[in-house]
Amino acid sequence: MFQDQSRITNPMSTQLPDSTSVIEAIANELEIPVRKVQAAVDLLNDGNTIPFIARYRKEATGGVDEIALRAIEDLLDRANTLAARKATVLKTIDEQGQLTIALREQIQRCNDIRALEAIYLPFKPKRRTRATIGRERGLQPLADLLLGQARLPQSRQATLQRFVDPAKEIPDTETALQGALDIVAEQWSEDAGTRIWLAEQAMKYGKVSSKVKRGKHEEAQKFELYFDHQELVVKIPSHRLLAMMRGQTEGVLRVNLQLDESRELEDLKRKLVHNRQFEFFAELIDCVDDCYQRLLLPATESMVLQRLKEKADEEAISVFGKNLEKLLLAAPAGPRVTIGIDPGFRTGCKVAVVDGTGKFLVNTTIYPTAPVNDTIGAGQTLLELIEKHGVELIAIGNGTASRETDAFVGQLIKQNKLGVTKVVVSESGASIYSASELAFKEFPNLDITVRGAISIARRLQDPLAELVKTDPKSIGVGQYQHDVNQAKLRKCLDRVVQSCVNSVGVDLNMASVPLLSYVAGIGPKLAENIVEFRELHGKFVQRKQLTDVAKLGKKAFEQAAGFLRIRDGEQPLDNSAVHPESYSIVSRMAKKLKVDTSQLVGNAALSQKLEANEFVDSRFGLPTVVDIISELGKPGRDPRNEFKAVKFNDNVNKIEDVKSSMILDGVITNVTHFGAFVDLGVHQDALIHVSQLSNEFVKDPNAVVAVGDVVKVKVLEVDAAKKRISATRKF
Repeated sequence: MFQDQSRITNPMSTQLPDSTSVIEAIANELEIPVRKVQAAVDLLNDGNTIPFIARYRKEATGGVDEIALRAIEDLLDRANTLAARKATVLKTIDEQGQLTIALREQIQRCNDIRALEAIYLPFKPKRRTRATIGRERGLQPLADLLLGQARLPQSRQATLQRFVDPAKEIPDTETALQGALDIVAEQWSEDAGTRIWLAEQAMKYGKVSSKVKRGKHEEAQKFELYFDHQELVVKIPSHRLLAMMRGQTEGVLRVNLQLDESRELEDLKRKLVHNRQFEFFAELIDCVDDCYQRLLLPATESMVLQRLKEKADEEAISVFGKNLEKLLLAAPAGPRVTIGIDPGFRTGCKVAVVDGTGKFLVNTTIYPTAPVNDTIGAGQTLLELIEKHGVELIAIGNGTASRETDAFVGQLIKQNKLGVTKVVVSESGASIYSASELAFKEFPNLDITVRGAISIARRLQDPLAELVKTDPKSIGVGQYQHDVNQAKLRKCLDRVVQSCVNSVGVDLNMASVPLLSYVAGIGPKLAENIVEFRELHGKFVQRKQLTDVAKLGKKAFEQAAGFLRIRDGEQPLDNSAVHPESYSIVSRMAKKLKVDTSQLVGNAALSQKLEANEFVDSRFGLPTVVDIISELGKPGRDPRNEFKAVKFNDNVNKIEDVKSSMILDGVITNVTHFGAFVDLGVHQDALIHVSQLSNEFVKDPNAVVAVGDVVKVKVLEVDAAKKRISATRKF
């Protein structure tokens, strides 16, 4: 109960936490100096993007990196959301005439949204309950007497008799007592302290339990591990919780929370019923049982499972984000003429040729696989395409008929001693792109499978440029992506894509609308305007031409310019990460060395002669100058690794070919908390359990492998019927 029950007239007379306290709270949580957090927040509030702040405003933030900036942004959003909710709660309670000074102060001190909702619960509009009916019948005063547990001014019978009223459907004292106890049970269950205490007990000592529903055994076979499963709340891994929750969503499992009821009930009774001499002591003890089973336990179960789900979502989304980052930053094969092949049996293999810029040249269909098996005709067609277009790479999709097509192409290259490299490429997302509005707009007259072959070829040339055209969820590098919070997943994946695009940089004269839209400060509409301008006026020759693009103002130019590249343009610095605002510094550097700016760009030996301190001024500090000198040595350098292709075993084409103890090369396709999946070229990924990833103990699989890594593994076990392969790196 609150000590100060006096009403207040203005719920906002004491302000919610100001911006200074919010900044301090963020700084404390992230262990970052307040001045750095304040600078970052000021820049964000001024409309600056995180990639721009991280790269070009290091002096202001003291070098706060992109990860920390994202965390600051998230905590700021959380603080704003909490403040807005507090204002709503204060207003609602005040309008009910129940806002006291003590309650207001309790709400204002609250720093957790769940705790705030627990405080608000008694005042929240609710459906008609047993307690509501009791109040309607005038039994609240009796409930207050029971809650007070003080000595009654009258006898037990006389006290109850005062509330008997047949007109209010209270024919006797027993009905009156039960109605009042219903109110007591609800008030106990809505007490914020009690709910938070029980939730904490559940988080420490509770268990998550799952059982298969009656009659669902056959339907639920993929959830066999969870037919009768229990796990401590404090230890349950996110992937197992999400699997159990998926089973419940599909209607085959029942998931609930189990507590040590005897212990919790005893503690509750001591907390809630404190006067053993009270005339209604026995009834109140029974009321605790009713409150616990009917109200508190279901509410706690819901709260704890929701909290666990949120935590599991965060972990799953984090894993998805890490995998996506590795995939997007996979080594590009580069701007070389490429053949893309979308393999198939009955309908043949769709073949598309693209030039070094990814421009579509020609397509055809070949039938080297069953049932046609026209290897001679297919070989002749490919040889003609290779010779005519100067093909250097052949990208083969890893779907149906992939290994058969791969074997055919490998034999063709070997027999004809071709200087061509073949690579098996993941098709994940290619089918989504080929059926998209974007693909139709780009290739309105091509079959959907031909568009897929084009996408496969481009994906080998530049994974990042091609994959940004597809919804990240369709790329297949996460688990339970459809089960987690979709808004948070989208936010995370968009951030990952934006970070990758800006870290690599974008060729302004080649980039597609989807790729440009991820550049800092651009977005979808401006990206469309840039491409339209390029198509109308020809290639950009200087970055400053961007200001002529419709609706691309000074702010957008400031944010985007440093991440856009112009090859062979009029200004050499336009093909570097040096921001146009810093070009004057480079001019000073060139003057110091008595050379032309063009001679300085790309000349590592010359740039190493520069002393950074000599070029620091009131506007540009040492971090920026150091970055500029580094960039001058290797302008526009690509941070991605050098391209390396996996070589699958030619004798292992399907799961039946895989045998225990085989040592095979493969490529990591997915990393999870429990291990990693590796493509061995048999259309069924093998699982390397976390315990098999290294001879050393591995806590986080991401620390030892990443999506796209080429690895050598030893096969442990094969179950062709269940399509399961387990492998190890410990040999």
